[in-house]
Amino acid sequence: MASGKSAGSGVENPYTLVEWGLVVHLNPEQRVFVTERHLATLTTLREDGSPHVVPVAFTWDDDAGVVRITTNRRSVKARNAGRRGPGGEPARASVCQVEGGRWMTLEGTVEIVTDLAEVVDAVARYARRYRPLTPNPDRVVLRITVDKVMSSAYMAS
Repeated sequence: MASGKSAGSGVENPYTLVEWGLVVHLNPEQRVFVTERHLATLTTLREDGSPHVVPVAFTWDDDAGVVRITTNRRSVKARNAGRRGPGGEPARASVCQVEGGRWMTLEGTVEIVTDLAEVVDAVARYARRYRPLTPNPDRVVLRITVDKVMSSAYMAS
């Protein structure tokens, strides 16, 4: 894997090369912000293309460059996440966390994950950041593979 400064630019490279593509890594200020106990908004698109915005709790996996949100498999957000775009492209979603003057938006493709091991891992991560969840056999994970990060100026790299 490779990461670090871009050749000759002096700008920190937020990506790590892995077998299947690039993984977004947050800078230290951003990592601290997404581990503090805050809620965020999740934006997905309804079938008619209009935004569906709901409050959510989420976790960030810096190694994989993904956001994970647990939800019920029949929720509107899960239905929206499972809907492909008009050209067959994967659905997109964003989470935006705000606290006072600090904010950060993580955007990327979203997929529904039903794999039990990943659901269990997501529930454990959620418990570490927020609180333990009650068992739910209909729980799935919305996994956003982040390809765009926006934040308040002091957190931007």
